[in-house]
Amino acid sequence: MAKRFPLVLMAISVFLLGSVRGMTEQEGETNIRVEVDMVQLNVAVMDSKGNYVTGLKPSDFEVTEDGIAQKVATFGEGNEATRRVTAAADEDKPGQLSNRPLNGASDSSETSSELGSELGSAMAGANVFILFDTSNYMYRGFVFAQDAIAEFVRSLDNPDRVAFYSYSRDLSRATTLTPDRNQVLRGVRTTVAGDDAALYNALLMTLKDAGQNTGRKVVVVVSNGPDNPVSSTVFKRMSAATGGEAYFAKTWREQQKAFASIRNDLAHLYSVSYYPQPNPNRGWRTITVKLKGERMRKCRIRTRNGYRPESSRVSAERVVPPAVMEPTPASSN
Repeated sequence: MAKRFPLVLMAISVFLLGSVRGMTEQEGETNIRVEVDMVQLNVAVMDSKGNYVTGLKPSDFEVTEDGIAQKVATFGEGNEATRRVTAAADEDKPGQLSNRPLNGASDSSETSSELGSELGSAMAGANVFILFDTSNYMYRGFVFAQDAIAEFVRSLDNPDRVAFYSYSRDLSRATTLTPDRNQVLRGVRTTVAGDDAALYNALLMTLKDAGQNTGRKVVVVVSNGPDNPVSSTVFKRMSAATGGEAYFAKTWREQQKAFASIRNDLAHLYSVSYYPQPNPNRGWRTITVKLKGERMRKCRIRTRNGYRPESSRVSAERVVPPAVMEPTPASSN
């Protein structure tokens, strides 16, 4: 039987943020509500030695979707607040970061304020989903994996909320998204090992749960093998497609190093978003992120390689003024 090692898989997702825009509600008017998609990417930039490149600006990035150039709408680095990228008066000058974070109070128009409020809440921090393999394949390293996960949870300061799921034959949502780290730790400590593994089903259900939430979403999988023996290539492809990394740990200390690498990654990711330019492609759209300038040629960029857009929805509703009850005149006797 092939020897199995604990595996830590980090996956970072892209999201589409639907925002509501409408006309001013006046008597007899029709409100048009349109969902506008915004694509948000988490981008890791490494130099030739594997060190994180920090201090980059929005103008350093070149983003294309199916070869169509995109304009960066919001930008942030590491744990700092995500900010809007303001348009420059001169087209030859790169866009600048707004001095105000996305909190919904920077625009005078009602529509922009509403959009800013949604953006601010969506980008306040990352939602981390931890998926722990509790199958019989994990007997030997089960306690060590629990310790490594617990230490990882305690060390997470920046993410808003953390969820802890475990799986063997079935998925158990031990702790749904919560800011309470103690609640998550209790979920970790109450898990027990046993039964067969069903990694792919559990991962699919976890991703569906993550998809119900806006903002940065990180899925961390601790596994020792799925339904059948798996090649490292499968996990590398899964993580690469989502902009994450796969770590193969043979010892408890290597597990700790893997979790430390994930924490380090979260602290150095760039948050880059854009509103997609008109694109007739309703299927898979390929995203390419590059750095501008000669000095950036040797840098390596890790991010999601594309997405499939949701169907746009437009709705109209008639604004009907409320009925006014006329007072009934008193009858004269």
